[in-house]
Amino acid sequence: VRVVESGGGLVQPGGSLRLSCVASGFSFRDTTMLWVRRPPGKGFEWVSAISSDGSETDYSVAVKGRFTISRDNAENTVYLQLNNLQTEDTAMYYCGVGDTWSSQETARGQGTQVTVSS
Repeated sequence: VRVVESGGGLVQPGGSLRLSCVASGFSFRDTTMLWVRRPPGKGFEWVSAISSDGSETDYSVAVKGRFTISRDNAENTVYLQLNNLQTEDTAMYYCGVGDTWSSQETARGQGTQVTVSS
């Protein structure tokens, strides 16, 4: 399994970013995918998930209404659109394989850093 996240960066409060996650080595189109994040000095936080066909999505309370998850099964890619970013969204963002997050077991990439600062 290979997962590669990209798209992070430095943005001002209120700004937007689009994260991408390209995955391979498993049946992507049959697999739920998720995003988690790890703020500096804190533990992992589940952010969002999307069903294998993209018909069902879920979000944490902290990001609902601001973030949008989507996927392109033809490109083995999951996206996370981050809008109206706030300083508390600063974190390393990881894309995970499957519908259950485990910091020990869930396959994920190296992460992409999102920093929100004025």
